[in-house]
Amino acid sequence: MKILLKLEALGLWLFSIFLFSLLDFAWWWYPLLLLAPDLGMLGYLAGPRVGAWTYNIVHHQGVAVAVYVLGVWLANPVLQLAGVILFGHSNMDRLFGYGLKHEDSFHNTHLGRIGKKQ
Repeated sequence: MKILLKLEALGLWLFSIFLFSLLDFAWWWYPLLLLAPDLGMLGYLAGPRVGAWTYNIVHHQGVAVAVYVLGVWLANPVLQLAGVILFGHSNMDRLFGYGLKHEDSFHNTHLGRIGKKQ
């Protein structure tokens, strides 16, 4: 099952690159912004509950799609770019085994535990 989920994440990450190619931005914007959603980890400075919430909101694929669709609806390319970046980043994370966080620990995700075995 893990391989199937990783293949799905890879396909969706590649789809985000395709969606980006439809936008009128220089190619270097995609790799430059791709790690920006990880700023959501700053919420962990306020504790694991706040951190999980801030992390999950910017890594939730439904939020990414909603931002992109809102950008299409408003004909706003910056919102479309934000949606594509959020979507691409969340799928890249899932490809590498990082999922949405539970409130008890950064290492406890919907895809299982990450990090060193304790």
